[in-house]
Amino acid sequence: MTFEDALQQALNGLSFGALLFILAAGLSLIFGMMDVVNLAHGAFYMLGAYVALSVTRATGSFWAAVVVAPLALAVVGLAIEPLLLRRLRGRHLDQVLITIGLSLVIADFIRLRDDWGWGATVRALPFPPGLDGSIAVAGSAYPTYRLFVVAFGAGLALLLYVLHRRTSVGALVRAGVDDAEMLSALGVDTDRLFTLTFAVGAGLAGLAGVVAAPVFGLQPGMDVDALIYSLIVVVVGGLGSLSGAVAGSAVVGPADTFGKVLFPQFALALIFAIMALVLLFRPTGLLGRVRIGR
Repeated sequence: MTFEDALQQALNGLSFGALLFILAAGLSLIFGMMDVVNLAHGAFYMLGAYVALSVTRATGSFWAAVVVAPLALAVVGLAIEPLLLRRLRGRHLDQVLITIGLSLVIADFIRLRDDWGWGATVRALPFPPGLDGSIAVAGSAYPTYRLFVVAFGAGLALLLYVLHRRTSVGALVRAGVDDAEMLSALGVDTDRLFTLTFAVGAGLAGLAGVVAAPVFGLQPGMDVDALIYSLIVVVVGGLGSLSGAVAGSAVVGPADTFGKVLFPQFALALIFAIMALVLLFRPTGLLGRVRIGR
């Protein structure tokens, strides 16, 4: 592998890692704070991509989809948490079954909506104007959009850090991750906080679907890979930690990219091996903490 090839793959790894962070950040908070096993997270990602497809076709603007799709998925999250998940707190097997069922319903809904331009056919979302070209990197052309994904992921990480560490809502979220029962005993409406957290997590999954669609395309079944990768990132980084989601994404993204180039038949096995090593030496993940009362 030449230096130019290594540099391109490193940029691909950063781009994929940034996308994984967008996808995994919400899932990490949902797991860490609510103790909810949300296996419909990948379906939210897929639904966000298809909503973006419809919005882009209707408005002609990719940036409108960046705004509308996450809001639409947040509204879905606002409805699902109190209706389906609130009564299942602490019942992990039931959570697994209900969220798997929800993901199957969403996938079938997408397949049946040919009249919306969705359906079982592979779809494509065009790159936004201005980001559909390439720039010279180390003497080779590199897609501008992938660099945008890196910058977008870094900007979102900074924004979430500020919200998480510098606001009163962020303080409540951190307290809920550490000890939700004590937070409730202090008079905080944890039901409302949990619903808001779940909605934000669903919105971030939808946002990841929008950002990923121009690169990976859209098709039913795209949710499965997204769920697997996001779970790996959350486990490697640590539950309930945004910094852990950053660390997990920074490890998994480049490892997957270089693994597919150097060991194409064992790329996924390489990621699982990394996860196993992390759990062997750091059972709570790279930046995870042991939480009280769990």
